[in-house]
Amino acid sequence: MSDSNTKESLEKISNGSPKPTSPNADLKLDFASFWEYSPAPESSEHVKIDDRYNHFINGEFVEPVKGRYMKSVNPATEEIICEFAEGTSEDVDKAVKAARKAYEKTWSKLTGKERGKYIFRIARMIQERARELAIIESIDGGKPIRESRDVDVPLAAAHFFYYAGWADKLNYAFPGRKPKSLGVCGQIIPWNFPLLMLAWKIAPALATGNTVVLKPAESTPVTALKFAEICRDAGLPAGVVNIVTGAGATGSEIVNHPDVNKIAFTGSTKVGKIIQKSIAGTGKKLTLELGGKGPNIVFEDAPIDQAVEGIVNAIFFNQGHVCCAGSRLLVQEGVAEKLVQKLKDRMETLIVGDPLDKNTDIGAINSKAQFERIQSYLEIGVNEGAEMYQCSSKIPENGYFCKPTLFTNVSQSNRIVQEEIFGPVLTIQTFRTPEEAIEKANNTPYGLASGVWTDKGSKIFKTGQSIRSGVMWSNTYNKFDPTSPFGGYKESGIGREGGLHGLYPYLTF
Repeated sequence: MSDSNTKESLEKISNGSPKPTSPNADLKLDFASFWEYSPAPESSEHVKIDDRYNHFINGEFVEPVKGRYMKSVNPATEEIICEFAEGTSEDVDKAVKAARKAYEKTWSKLTGKERGKYIFRIARMIQERARELAIIESIDGGKPIRESRDVDVPLAAAHFFYYAGWADKLNYAFPGRKPKSLGVCGQIIPWNFPLLMLAWKIAPALATGNTVVLKPAESTPVTALKFAEICRDAGLPAGVVNIVTGAGATGSEIVNHPDVNKIAFTGSTKVGKIIQKSIAGTGKKLTLELGGKGPNIVFEDAPIDQAVEGIVNAIFFNQGHVCCAGSRLLVQEGVAEKLVQKLKDRMETLIVGDPLDKNTDIGAINSKAQFERIQSYLEIGVNEGAEMYQCSSKIPENGYFCKPTLFTNVSQSNRIVQEEIFGPVLTIQTFRTPEEAIEKANNTPYGLASGVWTDKGSKIFKTGQSIRSGVMWSNTYNKFDPTSPFGGYKESGIGREGGLHGLYPYLTF
């Protein structure tokens, strides 16, 4: 396809793709127009975000040594939210020294029961400030307030509650062994679940008696800095939790610091490989939770309407900003046409817009860079010969918004099938037999999460056992619980987070 045809095709769809062709499509769209929702914005008047934030080191907010600051931008409005410190090697060194001192003189000396009290207190304070934290997550990250309010913040609190319970039971968790803490843990988290990923990292580290130096993503640092306030207000001993903000160079300083005993990283596979090479031979423990290209497999005997909702939840409600998103749909041929049409009809009802509006289904793309990455993949998909469909929802003029998109007529070798896009983009392939579905599902470099939809339990077990995936959901998708381990295979990572398994990386025996 020529460049001019590609551009024309993209512009045509961006300005409103064809309406669904089912007999009732026009009727459905008329109803959607008739029942147009009035705006229902969540009030943010009570939320206080400072104009400038410094590093949180040794229990205090301290200015960066070199006085450098970065800006956090609201992706829905492109307005600057605040400035935050850019960490350098000097800042990281101060944080690591504070964490080491706290570990040796305070935190490792406490009983598990005492540590659990602090962690429990933090969990309660997250609950108390849940509304504020949810609003900040949506302002800073662009995700719909419904997701921040109903999923992210409650799960973050639940992780602290869960690991508070383990703090004094480590000998029972590992009978016949003598678990010991590691020391100082360097932790680097992504922008897609800022507070929840922080909870996944910090809660088990504290429960096992370690201290922490954490770096949030440069595009979503605000809730981590608010969490620092919670640690201070909870009376957590100085130096136990340290938050150093910055970009990739800051994270590299944490990874390479000689006095860090363990690295926990969630992010891209490319960076994960760099980290793995950097710490080789150092004796540092490592967990990596990296990329994914999750297959969502729908068999002919599946509950189709339920599956459609699961597909929408797996890839669109979270803007595709989930490493375990079900971004590859594999549908058995007998129901493919019916399911795709139902999916297109459902996409027409989705509302793309203000993340703080409680009616919004799909919020803003996290940053300009990520938005441009997604747009480049849309062009790649069209150039590869795939058929692109976008819903006709209106999107705001300002901000980084992308309509939910699906690609049909794709092959296994297409880049949009093989590579992680991290946006509301779904590829659809068909299969005839379970063996073909399993082969296609496994044919990517990733192995993080998968889904299967069928009313046959035997088919669930056979498919689940054959797919090389760390997580397997059946007749649902994107369900999380602090008691369940999470992690992947192949290029999706090393180790597990959550559950009893999440304690192992922070202990030595």
